[in-house]
Amino acid sequence: MTTVNVVLDTVEKVKGFVNTVAPLEGDVDLGSERYVVDAKSIMGIFSLDLSKPLRVTIHDETTAVRLLPLLAAYIV
Repeated sequence: MTTVNVVLDTVEKVKGFVNTVAPLEGDVDLGSERYVVDAKSIMGIFSLDLSKPLRVTIHDETTAVRLLPLLAAYIV
């Protein structure tokens, strides 16, 4: 399991994030404080507090190796 923090403070960033994560195999969660949603769900993401950094949890190491370079623009 790999965890990083990201900032998704605009609609364009949310769309780009979902388009990056959605095609990949494996489970990826996005959390804000005690709330956790599927990172592939745009509606779920918009239910979180986007004014603060969010926690991305990648449950599969193979997916993490492929996804982390793609998320570089969002990672804080």
